[in-house]
Amino acid sequence: MSGVAWAEDAPAAGPMGQFLSFAPLVILFVIFYFLMIRPQQKKAKDHKAMLTKLEKGDAVVTSGGIHGTITGVAEDAVTLEIAEGVKVKVTKDFITSKKGRG
Repeated sequence: MSGVAWAEDAPAAGPMGQFLSFAPLVILFVIFYFLMIRPQQKKAKDHKAMLTKLEKGDAVVTSGGIHGTITGVAEDAVTLEIAEGVKVKVTKDFITSKKGRG
């Protein structure tokens, strides 16, 4: 007997076999979309809506952790009073939350 191993070609996968090989990838993408992308889009939409509703007298918190009361509103910025007589101008995008009326 000879010690030669003969390699044989694997049977060709049909069209259904090709589809099934991509199915786990598609399922993974769908799960990723519903667990990561969609909630992030909803949060961004809610944040944008909150920014458009800001008005004078609202108490807010910036992304840097500064708490203040809005004393003026412009198109893309607000003026915050962070202490008595201390006012700073902050870009609206850096306001993370609204804490109610000051």
